[in-house]
Amino acid sequence: MADLIDREPAATILVRPVFAAPEQHRRPSRGTVAWRLLRKLPPTALIGGVVILFWIICAATVQFWGLPDPLALAGKRLQEPSAAHWLGTDALARDVLSRTLYGARFSVPIAIAVVAAAVAIGSLLGAIAGYVGGWIDGLVMRAVDVTVSFPPILLAMTVSAALGPGLVNASIAMVIVWWPIYARLMRAQVLEVREREHVEAAVAGGAGSFRVLTKHIMPLCWTPTLVNATMDFGAVVLLAASLSFIGLGATPPSPEWGSMISEGASKFYNWWIAFGPGMAILSVVLACSFLGDGLRDLLDTKER
Repeated sequence: MADLIDREPAATILVRPVFAAPEQHRRPSRGTVAWRLLRKLPPTALIGGVVILFWIICAATVQFWGLPDPLALAGKRLQEPSAAHWLGTDALARDVLSRTLYGARFSVPIAIAVVAAAVAIGSLLGAIAGYVGGWIDGLVMRAVDVTVSFPPILLAMTVSAALGPGLVNASIAMVIVWWPIYARLMRAQVLEVREREHVEAAVAGGAGSFRVLTKHIMPLCWTPTLVNATMDFGAVVLLAASLSFIGLGATPPSPEWGSMISEGASKFYNWWIAFGPGMAILSVVLACSFLGDGLRDLLDTKER
C-alpha cells in the first residue's frame, strides 16, 4: 500500500487569486474629454460654435485686419456694393462692411458681460434662496416675480431711459432684465439636488452650509444654466441692438449693429446699409440657438 502511494504522481495544485488585481487605467486628459464631447455634437451645433467663435475672434482682432477706418470717408456717398466696397457705403461715405465687422467690438463684449453678470447674480441669489429657504427664499422670489411681470423690452427701455443713453447703461438695464431667469433656474435645481443622499451624507459628516452648497450642490446644477446662457447670448445681442435702434444704446458715430440698422431705416432704398448688421445679428442669434440645442442634447442626462 505504501509502495502504491509512493508511486502515485503528486497532484499539481494551481492556486489562483479570488480577486485579480485591477489593471491600471490612465485617466483621459481634459483635451481628450473635450474632443469626445465635440464629436458627439450635431453638425448644426458645430456650425453654430464656429460662427460664434468667428465673431469673438473678430471682436478681438478686427483692428489688425487692415480694413478701412469705420469712422472715416471711404468713397462716394451711398455707393452700391462693388469689388471696392463689398457692402457699399452709407450716407456719410463710410464702408459698411468695415463698420459691420467693427460692430462686433461693441455687441459681442456687451453680450458676454451681460450674460456673465446675469448668471453670477441670478445663480447666487437662486442658490441661496433654494438652500436656505424661509423668508430669504420668499424675498428673492418676490423680487423675481416683480421683475418678470414686466415685458423684457419695456423694462429695459425704462431703465435705459432713466439712466440715460449709452452702452454701459444699456448693459445695466439688460442685467436687470435677465438675472431673474437664472435665479429661478438655479433655485429649482438646488431644491432638487439638496434632497440627494450624498448631500445628506455631507451634512451628517459635519460639513458646513457653505461647503455643502458650493461643493456638493451647485456643481450639479450648472448644466441647465450653461445651456440657457448659450441661447441667451444671441437674445442679448438682439436686445442690445434694439435699444441702440431706438437711441437708448450706442450713440453715433459708433459702428454698433442696432444704430447702423437705424441709419439704414431712413434710407429704405439703399438696402445694403442695414443688410450687413442685420445679417450679423441673424447669424449670432441662429448660431446661439443651434449651439444651445446641441449642448442641451449632449449634457442633459434626462434627455439621453
